Amino acid sequence: MADLRSRWREGLAKTSEIVFGRLAGVLGATEIDAGTWEDLEAVLIQADVGVATSQDVVGSLKETVRERGLLRADQLRGALRAELLARVEQPPIVEWSPPPQVLLILGANGSGKTTTIAKLVKHLQGRGKTVLLGAADTFRAAASEQLGVWAERLGVDMISGAPESDPGAVAFNTVQAGVARGIDVIIIDTAGRLHARTNLMEELKKVHRVLGKALTGAPHAVWLVLDATTGQNALAQARAFKQAVNVTGVVLAKLDASARGGMVLAIQKELGLPILFAGLGEALGDLEIFDPDAFVSGILG
Repeated sequence: MADLRSRWREGLAKTSEIVFGRLAGVLGATEIDAGTWEDLEAVLIQADVGVATSQDVVGSLKETVRERGLLRADQLRGALRAELLARVEQPPIVEWSPPPQVLLILGANGSGKTTTIAKLVKHLQGRGKTVLLGAADTFRAAASEQLGVWAERLGVDMISGAPESDPGAVAFNTVQAGVARGIDVIIIDTAGRLHARTNLMEELKKVHRVLGKALTGAPHAVWLVLDATTGQNALAQARAFKQAVNVTGVVLAKLDASARGGMVLAIQKELGLPILFAGLGEALGDLEIFDPDAFVSGILG
């Protein structure tokens, strides 16, 4: 547990040092005044907590100050931690049974989607699950090749199609193959840049429908990969994806490279989606089940 906590601290070092490191000055041994609240709100916004969420947090803290009779800014640190923790949901336990479970992965181009899929495969293999990949991103020729490299490295099979072929057909064939082979988890990759391309968004809806025809109840989960380094820009992408299909959870990629870890709070407030996993490094094993307590402790240092 201690080792896992240290990984979260290391992974959130940029957010903690660059942004929340300013809290030492804001929450010093001085009297709480209007400047304290202004500075605290500025820190939260800079961390990409979001304007609305930042204002809510400050408003709740003001109420706490009144109720408890707090006078000094340094007394706010514990209250801030509790307030942030109350706004970060514990992720639901992911059920990978009964097999086959079909997982549809979405994400804008450059979000870290392909690498995240590889990390998910590694995570599943560590739990004794068999995995089959479906390369339904036929829009970019390189996409299938990149996923194929990871599939070979991880020792799993991948179903693909010709460049610019029907991604729905690839998804359908992958599910059929997975059922025939008795695979535990079938992961379907999709084309990036969907949030800005109407035709590709319609294509995504089609893939979603086709999966339901290939296997009743599929897809069993729809996960959106968001690049944590893009902060509020990622929220715009997420809204578009959520409008197109029923996104059930978020995987945050590149959290270790971001100074904008506060976006976790914005995602949960504005989108109402659970954060399921977070990428805390570049290695295949650096995908962690999201831990609200470790996250809040990590960003606050």
